[in-house]
Amino acid sequence: MSVSFGSAGAWMLVLLVVSTVYSGLAVWLLLLSIASVFACDGMASGIFTVDILAAVTARVLGLLENDLLQALPLYVGVGFLMDRLKIAQAIFGVVSVLLGRLGAASACAALLLGALIAPMIGSVASSATVLGRVLGPQLHKMRSARAAALISLASTIGVVVPPSLVLLLLGDALMRAHTEAMQIPGLAQETLRTINTQDVFHAALLPSLALVSAWLVATWWQGRNTPAVPFKISVGQTWTGWVSIVLIGLLFGGVFMGLLRAVEAAASAAIAMAFFGLLSKKMSRADWSIVLSETLELSGALMALLVGASVFSLVFRLFGTDIWITQALANSYFSANVTAALVLLGVGFCALALDALEMIFVIIPIVAPPLIGLLRDAQQVAVLLLLVLQASFLIPPVGYAVIVARVSVSPAPHTASMWRALAPFMVIQALALILVFRFPYLVHGLDATKTSEAQPSSLTIEDQLRAIGHSRSVRGSAD
Repeated sequence: MSVSFGSAGAWMLVLLVVSTVYSGLAVWLLLLSIASVFACDGMASGIFTVDILAAVTARVLGLLENDLLQALPLYVGVGFLMDRLKIAQAIFGVVSVLLGRLGAASACAALLLGALIAPMIGSVASSATVLGRVLGPQLHKMRSARAAALISLASTIGVVVPPSLVLLLLGDALMRAHTEAMQIPGLAQETLRTINTQDVFHAALLPSLALVSAWLVATWWQGRNTPAVPFKISVGQTWTGWVSIVLIGLLFGGVFMGLLRAVEAAASAAIAMAFFGLLSKKMSRADWSIVLSETLELSGALMALLVGASVFSLVFRLFGTDIWITQALANSYFSANVTAALVLLGVGFCALALDALEMIFVIIPIVAPPLIGLLRDAQQVAVLLLLVLQASFLIPPVGYAVIVARVSVSPAPHTASMWRALAPFMVIQALALILVFRFPYLVHGLDATKTSEAQPSSLTIEDQLRAIGHSRSVRGSAD
């Protein structure tokens, strides 16, 4: 395959990012449109035939059979039920009462609420939507920029805190990427077993807890001189908040330890909340209709994104751009660490235009195998990707979380104000990235099994990446 054909997918990515930022069209429509245009060009150029595109049907059906994606509407429904049943508000109230003596009680409670419910809601867009509804009225006394910053931060916590839907899907993608990277001669000797979703959870937990803790300290420091205002809630709200916290903790623990599947946990939460709504009579028939309608609308939008991403990635791979990228990295003039840092920078750039689920289905499968070959540690790669995605969603004015959060407060803050409000937290985020990049052992504190020290491979990084490119070529020929 020629270089021009191999680079066609790269131009697809560039066009997608630019059109997403400047066109104002729905991302799923852009994904399908760009993929269709380049597919027609590929068939006209004789690169592939129309018969190969029949794989689109199989890929879409594969999406519908994925139990993680079957849980997606349940995650979305749980988020809207928590809003309508005032469960999220009750949790916020309980945490605010506990932190009542702090001047920054409401701000810290906002972040802790995000840590509790953002992992249950799903994508960053849906998390920001629900948290914006809940936290917007609670933070109305703050400067709009600070309130929007807190909502943005809270909605991205679900990206890094296990066992969120984003982490579950990333773990699934990393398992496939790790299998592909393990075909490198020599690299297989450094890992005794294939990683699974639990390994990704274990790798992400300690760095994510450290990051959220640092954010909480920064939030407290900013509001330490603010006069403490007692937060009052009713007895019913107190019971609702505490019971919800306990149940969420049990569900999280069950999924984290592998005792529950994601779809089982989401279904359990949805059923429990539905019974609570019926028994408490807090929701009318009209409320139920609104919740179901909003759940279907957002779930449909997210599934449309995933279908578009699946078609886009198929055309991307038909051009052989994944092989082209791997070969380009193999011939890089920089060291392995510098090359990996540049790849992560490119991932962050793409995340400015794409949501977490789109990134996992379009970008991560392309870059994860070479990154594993460069860094020799799939769990480190997983945590680095999570932190990069989270950072991109927080960059004004185009970060997904920032866009949604700005709509939730009034008046809408200016971009410069958002930068100032988010600056301390972005510095903490950058430090977390640097530490995980520089000290890989930070992600292995909870490893279930400690592998013995392996002998280093005699192959160079370039040889390993060329091996990935060869394996991708073989796989592409077989497909």
